[in-house]
Amino acid sequence: MTIRSRGKRKSSIMDIGFIEYNRVISYTYRKKEQGRLDVKNYAFIDGNNLHLGAKDSGWKVDYKRFRVFLKDKYRVAKAYYFIGYIQEHERLYDYLSNAGYDLIFKPTIPDYDGNTKGNCDAELVLQAMIDLNNYEKAVIVTSDGDFACLVKYLRGIDKLEMIISPHKKCSSLLTGLTKVAFLDDMKGKIEYRK
Repeated sequence: MTIRSRGKRKSSIMDIGFIEYNRVISYTYRKKEQGRLDVKNYAFIDGNNLHLGAKDSGWKVDYKRFRVFLKDKYRVAKAYYFIGYIQEHERLYDYLSNAGYDLIFKPTIPDYDGNTKGNCDAELVLQAMIDLNNYEKAVIVTSDGDFACLVKYLRGIDKLEMIISPHKKCSSLLTGLTKVAFLDDMKGKIEYRK
């Protein structure tokens, strides 16, 4: 193992000296205690809910900053972003992918009013269960009460880190189960600025 100390390259840990060796071990131990080195959480993001929640509050999410926020605050190693697929939005999908999201698409269909519909609820729940053994805890980004059964299950097996609600009015089916963080409270850290 090679270690850099005070600008000089040391050939082995023995060359560092006892005091600096203890500092390195202490730092590593402290970081592990904080859960930063060995925790691997996953985020499951209801993309349409996230977009509309911020829009309804009068602002836009900077998705790159949000991804960094998830990593730093909740130790999210992988962030799934569930979204309806519309071919004209390829640039958006490239942007989200480059920002660090794993995109899961749902084919879209027109509803009775002619609006495009691409509800991804089932895909989000399924992916959370497929990856259950790959993450320590889940961060669910939604305000939708349809996810109450998933939240209840994850909480019951101690796999739920947090729910982040994009809307000010989060479903009581979620708020009645666990603590919820609200996107508006994070605005200063994740808002898109020109």
